[in-house]
Amino acid sequence: MFFWRKCWAVTKKDIWVYYRKGPVLIFGVLFPVFLFLAFAVGRDIPSGQLAPGLIGMALFFTASATTPTVFPFETRTGTLERLLVAPLDMKTLLLGDVAAAFLFGILLSSVPIFISLVFLGASLASPIVLFAAVITSALCFAVLGTLFSTPPIDDPASIMTLANLVRLPLIFFSGVFLPIREMPEWGMILSFASPLTYTTESIRFALGQETLIHPGVALGMIGVFLLLFWTGSLLLHKRTITKRI
Repeated sequence: MFFWRKCWAVTKKDIWVYYRKGPVLIFGVLFPVFLFLAFAVGRDIPSGQLAPGLIGMALFFTASATTPTVFPFETRTGTLERLLVAPLDMKTLLLGDVAAAFLFGILLSSVPIFISLVFLGASLASPIVLFAAVITSALCFAVLGTLFSTPPIDDPASIMTLANLVRLPLIFFSGVFLPIREMPEWGMILSFASPLTYTTESIRFALGQETLIHPGVALGMIGVFLLLFWTGSLLLHKRTITKRI
């Protein structure tokens, strides 16, 4: 119980301090909105078909927007040392950061879900699959954000640049703008290496649209990526923490 209380204390700190930061608002909220509009406006695509990509991209960017900036900001301000001598171990710090990003992603992803169902004409065929996809994807992408923040530097802008070098290519072959069954063969092969692919496929199934990947497989693969990201993030942060203090 004391462990989870410490995690929640870190979560509340992140919510209070970091949600209003410029990189979080720009790269987590405004950037995906304008990117999606740039693709969708003026194209002869049924609005309902755009819904899975809109929801998936919102989850991807919002859930992974907070966690890349936390460690660089705290390295710069010196608050990371105070947290470590509290004492808080690395697992507690990471879980607290992930929980804050997870809540951020869930909260903001509810907006495109509402827009898709009410204004874009999407139909909800499987609420359970949609709920599972949103929860597991938000958690997976929040952990991915902690993986981006492993370099021991104190410049949030550099970390966000690194994160976008990974995130931007992923959205173009993950079925966000184009269903993967309509991609060329090389694009389909690349899409299977992206966790966002399985998010959009499971959401597409939940909205009653045709999919290439079974939702059970898609949700299972999101879980696999989640474990890989968490293991890698924990190990790398433990190796680089001494360079931050």
